[in-house]
Amino acid sequence: MKKLSAWTGLNARDQRGRKFARGFTAKAERRVAQDVLTQAPRNGHAKITGVKKQTVRPARNLTGGVEPPGDKSISHRYAMLAALAEGASELRHFAAAVDCHSTLECMRALGAEVKEEKDTVRITGRGLRGLKSSWRALDAGNSGTTMRLLTGILAGQKFTSKLTGDASLQKRPMKRVVEPLRAMGADIRAREDKFAPLEIHGGSLHAIDFQAPMASAQVKSAVLLAGLFAEGETSVTEPARTRDHTELALEEFGATIEKHGKTIRVRGVSGGNGGGKLRGRSLDIPGDLSSAVFFVAAASLFPDSNLLIHNVGLNPTRTAILDVFASMGASIQMMSLRSANGEIVGDLAVKGAALKGGTIAGEQIPLVIDELPMLAALGPYTEEGIEIRDAAELRVKESDRIAALAENLRRMGASVEERPDGLRVEGRKAGKLRGAEIEPHGDHRIAMAFAVAGLAAEGSTLIRDADCAGVSYPTFFEDLERVAER
Repeated sequence: MKKLSAWTGLNARDQRGRKFARGFTAKAERRVAQDVLTQAPRNGHAKITGVKKQTVRPARNLTGGVEPPGDKSISHRYAMLAALAEGASELRHFAAAVDCHSTLECMRALGAEVKEEKDTVRITGRGLRGLKSSWRALDAGNSGTTMRLLTGILAGQKFTSKLTGDASLQKRPMKRVVEPLRAMGADIRAREDKFAPLEIHGGSLHAIDFQAPMASAQVKSAVLLAGLFAEGETSVTEPARTRDHTELALEEFGATIEKHGKTIRVRGVSGGNGGGKLRGRSLDIPGDLSSAVFFVAAASLFPDSNLLIHNVGLNPTRTAILDVFASMGASIQMMSLRSANGEIVGDLAVKGAALKGGTIAGEQIPLVIDELPMLAALGPYTEEGIEIRDAAELRVKESDRIAALAENLRRMGASVEERPDGLRVEGRKAGKLRGAEIEPHGDHRIAMAFAVAGLAAEGSTLIRDADCAGVSYPTFFEDLERVAER
């Protein structure tokens, strides 16, 4: 697929203060309709109170404006680094996601002072060596980011920690993180040597040059965070470039980072010879592009759609999904681009378009891994259909996303070929989708993807266990209903 983001390969920090202008085109006709009953509070940090089921009715288009919640990836990282910093940090537009609340609870249990007011989080850090042991197991909930990144931090502490999560998280692979940390000297015990709960006996770490066998931002981040506690320089070399929020956040909080091609180095800031400390910061968190994608997709379904998505994070390591949409014929224009704390932020103007479809494979996969469920669910509305290859990683996400996508697409009448590492979804020629009862298997992205698919289907679609959307976007159904026209 052709790449339309000329600056996708550039480092966000290198672009600070410069103007960007980029337009793509796409038409969309689609509008989200559903019966909104009760929803979680706007800040998203309290217990989700949404309904168990959600009805999505056909729409004519999407119009108006929407602002997605704060970026999950950035919120996780800012919260962890703020707890390790000296002094107070203020994090504005913090993610309205249960996953990020799990991170806040873990940092609170480790001794950081955490105060929440609407979407602003204030954290008083304890310094790199100031965290304290928690008397109870740290609960990452459903958040793989919390578990994997926090493992890197806990490996360098002087106490023992137990890190657990919900039933879904306890099935997800942790050996990919445990192995490089053990190479740094960490003592980590895992169930069957590869699953949570993890028991982490913190201690002295030494720097390593880690050649990552697979492209994973979470593994890279865990090693870099552990590198803060190791003497000397720790490096990670990736086989393919992944999102760089950790590197940017580390720099913002005062760590020394060097980047050369696909290799990132961090200098330990403790142990006497690294020098320096992490400092508290006042930061704004951009809107989550992975959440905005559901609205890009929905608007693209209907010819008369005209939707503005405000304050979206457009980090060049994240915008490959917009290149995919553009290559499919979507009408997307980037507006009001600006730089904030090393991250690129802007607005997206989306209009309806006839989507062509296409194949997503190879090096594209790690760059759009979170957005693949939405692309697959769009397949029946495209001219050529959607084919996803080289994405076996989808099997070990919050659900087996390949199986969940195939199951629910078939429920709606789509023609789907499920494969070990992906799937092939036939396009419009295979027939129009019909409303159905969707089983998301507790997976937020599956629930939201099929809510979008249901907008252009014949008849209503019922999303079971709709509350699971709150893992990343507690007010998703409310926002979708507000911009949907019938």
